[in-house]
Amino acid sequence: MALSTGAKIGRYEIIASIGAGGMGEVYRAHDPRLRRDVAIKVSAQQFSERFEREAHAIAALNHPNICQVYDIGPNYLVMEFIEGTPLAGPLPVDVALRHAVQIADALSAAHAKGITHRDLKPANILVTASGIKLLDFGLALLSRDGMRSVDETATIGMTQAGTILGTAAYMSPEQTEAKPVDARSDIFSFGLVLYEMLSGRRAFTGDSAIAIMASILHKDPEPLDTTPALQNILARCLRKSPAERFQSITQVKDALLATTNGVGPPVERTPSIAVRPFANMSADKENEYFSDGLAEEIINVLAHLPGLRVIARTSAFAFRGKQQDIRKIAEALGVSTILEGSVRSAGNRIRVTAQLISAGNGSHLWSERYDREMTDVFAVQDEIAAAITRVLQVKLSVAPAALRRYVPNLPAYEAYLKARHHWAKVTPESLARSKECYEHAIALDPGFALAHIGLADYYLLVTAAAGLVPAHEAMPLVRACAKKALDIDSSLPEAHALLGVVAAVYEYDWENAKLLFRLAMARDPVPLQVHHWYGWFYLEPMGEDAVETLERVLQEDPLNRVLRQCLAICL
Repeated sequence: MALSTGAKIGRYEIIASIGAGGMGEVYRAHDPRLRRDVAIKVSAQQFSERFEREAHAIAALNHPNICQVYDIGPNYLVMEFIEGTPLAGPLPVDVALRHAVQIADALSAAHAKGITHRDLKPANILVTASGIKLLDFGLALLSRDGMRSVDETATIGMTQAGTILGTAAYMSPEQTEAKPVDARSDIFSFGLVLYEMLSGRRAFTGDSAIAIMASILHKDPEPLDTTPALQNILARCLRKSPAERFQSITQVKDALLATTNGVGPPVERTPSIAVRPFANMSADKENEYFSDGLAEEIINVLAHLPGLRVIARTSAFAFRGKQQDIRKIAEALGVSTILEGSVRSAGNRIRVTAQLISAGNGSHLWSERYDREMTDVFAVQDEIAAAITRVLQVKLSVAPAALRRYVPNLPAYEAYLKARHHWAKVTPESLARSKECYEHAIALDPGFALAHIGLADYYLLVTAAAGLVPAHEAMPLVRACAKKALDIDSSLPEAHALLGVVAAVYEYDWENAKLLFRLAMARDPVPLQVHHWYGWFYLEPMGEDAVETLERVLQEDPLNRVLRQCLAICL
């Protein structure tokens, strides 16, 4: 039964009907407690399976181009109210590209959470004053196993005689044949949406849903009068076989961005940065561990900022000591900005200089010098991160200081930085020295959870990668260190992931491993190392497709040779 203006559902007051869908009515309503308008989707039944799927899917996502869920009730879902118009073409090429990149960003966030939309179409994409908003996850497929269906059920179902669940004109070939689908199905649908944005017409037409689906299966869309690069992107998105398409939506986005040179106003690229190792200007050259550690800690703080792509330490430090043009380094790492700096320490005083450089022309965007007490090192890291967010205009949802899970005492922190410094060299001697430093950091500050994580990672490395310690000796120590870290901080994703590695490749308890990795990836941002462990120690041994997961990590760590070796083996 339709709700009238002024009716109440929960604490929400109905303002007007927005429209109807397969799950019931959608209303604009007012939330008096938070004094804002919301959209309420009211199910005709008590919390149906489709309704629950949409609630779980949207709740798992936090992205500026995806509608947000605020609340759920026994038969309703409360979401962000969005003022906008459904996507429609034809559009100028630069506008279509700008929209397409934002849609790809939204899908990338969903796929990273194991969510396949399965109903991507212009009607589910709103154009607002602030950009694109992706809606309606009612048909979403939720999975934690990357590109494998959780239910392996057909994606076409009948809600009533002659009614197909979904929109035939935007289905992938595998959907039309009721085959299992994965993220590559969304890529096909994305190609259909892009085609319509550019041309103003659908890629596949017919007199009925059956005729349209037959066209999708057996015909190719009419080529568009557009640039060869865009035509190639469309053709690859719309390949009949998933294996012949782009294998991730991130690849699609990168291809789109590569076409923007000379095509109208440039599409806004995601801000990106690489933090080079800070130069050690101290008299004692052994203090390099501290300058390296300062740079790595800034990387860790920046990695928590939404909307900023940050290159991992392995790749960012690959050019240490090489006198190369900053623009060449940025090109190799695929970033728009580089942070460089130096550290000079004397007694209890430190001097840190930092400068942010534009990769486009080598100009300085920002520079600063900090003269502080050694105990203020954490504040310096946060100030540098905050300055970078201002310059790059990245949305900072939380203050840098709030990103720190724990501030250790200074001697323990220095021991930890020494451990990281030796660990990165990956020789038998340096690994042994790293272990000593981790143990020293723990002795100085037993509540320093990341030191316990570092020690667990050491034991994993020396048995799984280096073969220096038998697994039956090392793996129980990995487990013990990870559990100790969780006792200190139950939210640590690295600790859950390390326990997942132990459960998977040492105990062969795959169900427990799946649960532990799910816990490790429950909150954003997920550390790159966690994605790496998930792909290599869980997906690959289980016979799943780990390629997309590892390729995602390579976006932020492109020069990591170990990661590329793992990817090569998976391929």
